[in-house]
Amino acid sequence: MKIIISNSDPRPIYEQITAGIKNLIISGELKPGDALPSMRFLAKELRISVITTKRAYEELERGGFIETVAGKGSFVSGVNTEFIREEHLRMAEEHLQQAVDAAKSAGISKEELVETLGMIYDEN
Repeated sequence: MKIIISNSDPRPIYEQITAGIKNLIISGELKPGDALPSMRFLAKELRISVITTKRAYEELERGGFIETVAGKGSFVSGVNTEFIREEHLRMAEEHLQQAVDAAKSAGISKEELVETLGMIYDEN
């Protein structure tokens, strides 16, 4: 499992881990039923505290992304498709907000931005 922790990221490390695992689930790299590494193993791999990985796993469990079975470990939950769609929509909204902010600061009109988005969307 590839999770990148950055000291330059303003988010706490546990949030970076949470976001990384969420992205792996949303992208389909981690599928329902897949086992996550143990908290101790992940902490060792990332060279961080077990308490930090525990907090990340707790956040993921609260969000419905993973399920923890005592004595067995943590597994990707059977997240429903509507929930995944909502997460994708939320991520798209964040990126669009960044695009709007950049466009406004550069004096690009709403019409130009919408036209550009349409071209990019149609190309893919």
